[in-house]
Amino acid sequence: MKNFMDDQDFLLSTKTGEELFHNFAEGMPIVDYHCHISPKEIWDDKRFENITEVWLGGDHYKWRLMRANGVDERFITGDAPAREKFQKWAETLGRCVGNPVFEWSHLELKRYFGYEGVLNGKTAQEVWDLANAKLAEASFTCRNLIKQSNVRMICTTDDPADSFEWHKKIAADDSFDVQVVPAMRPDAALRIERGQEFADYCKHLSEVAGVEISDFEGMKAAISKRYDVAHELGCRASDHALDYVMYVPATADEIETIFAKGLAAEPLTEDEVLKYKTAFMRFVAGEYVRLGWAMQLHFGCKRDNNRAMFAKLGPDTGYDCISNYTPSDQLADFLNSIQEATGLPKTILYSLNPIDNTMIDTVMGCFQELRPPVRFRTALPGGSTTTRSVCASSSRLWLTRACWATLWACLPIPAPSCPTRVTSTSVACCAA
Repeated sequence: MKNFMDDQDFLLSTKTGEELFHNFAEGMPIVDYHCHISPKEIWDDKRFENITEVWLGGDHYKWRLMRANGVDERFITGDAPAREKFQKWAETLGRCVGNPVFEWSHLELKRYFGYEGVLNGKTAQEVWDLANAKLAEASFTCRNLIKQSNVRMICTTDDPADSFEWHKKIAADDSFDVQVVPAMRPDAALRIERGQEFADYCKHLSEVAGVEISDFEGMKAAISKRYDVAHELGCRASDHALDYVMYVPATADEIETIFAKGLAAEPLTEDEVLKYKTAFMRFVAGEYVRLGWAMQLHFGCKRDNNRAMFAKLGPDTGYDCISNYTPSDQLADFLNSIQEATGLPKTILYSLNPIDNTMIDTVMGCFQELRPPVRFRTALPGGSTTTRSVCASSSRLWLTRACWATLWACLPIPAPSCPTRVTSTSVACCAA
């Protein structure tokens, strides 16, 4: 039997797996095309005060587990001392065997801090002392940790109205050779149902873009202008967080009427909201074709379900859940409408609900003859994910390199001569 966190072969259960990992994947660089690392922290080369700040400062997957373990909110997002918060997390992690977070946490402890044991309530002080001593070393800054991880490129998550200030500064810094580029996530421009919040966003976007937004045509012009700025900074991918991929087409006049109501923060019917979102998504899909970007659509998630905690903590704090409403007919019709209008951009689809995987497979099968192929990643039960691709040249499903191949085709960096690292990730119910 292998030891826990075996030095060489943890999670590698066959000789074939060992050969593929050690001979091909292990030494390859990481291209992180979907992450939430702050570009400001990279520019500042942030130093972390303690392991609590690193692990619990904003990780709502860990927060969710702590709540499930009955931990009081004071030790999660409240004002409890950092050492006490870490103690509560260590006690929680000791009960998480079988959850991917358990494996991630111990891999991080081993690879970055050299800790060979198991973190739980009894070993919390030992790990606290070891980790904090390491974090005090000069090699444990934000940039150094990125370099130690063999990262070649980071695509941060950015709104079209963002200034991209930190991306520009990093790009001009010759001392840091990891590319840090934007990835567009224009969710705020899509959420017309949010009344005054949407109206305020349109005003802000107008100011940043230098484009008057008095109608939907103005919104499109502003988005297009900001996309061009992001493209110059190396952006080659977008990301859209959707409840589901909707398709409710409308005339141009209808959309302008709906948009005017949105600008005035007037109430909208569900049908009006869906018509606007359909029009917006069709427009940006055409932009992705124009710019040669990859389009990521992730769906199957119902967000901010605990309204009292949303009011207290805001979004992305551990209160999302899987949604079981993902109509395949609307997904198929949406893709077909893009195909007919501009051709499909490079596309990655992934539902956060594992029961959608077969449906996604069959919808993708309807577009296999197109170039570039539509590619998708599917979330599996238990939180881990895998990647699949429907290749234009073949009717077979390939189970590796899908997102890698799609993004490498877009990104402004040379592709390696052999496959990049293939890793599993966890959505722990649903991604941010």
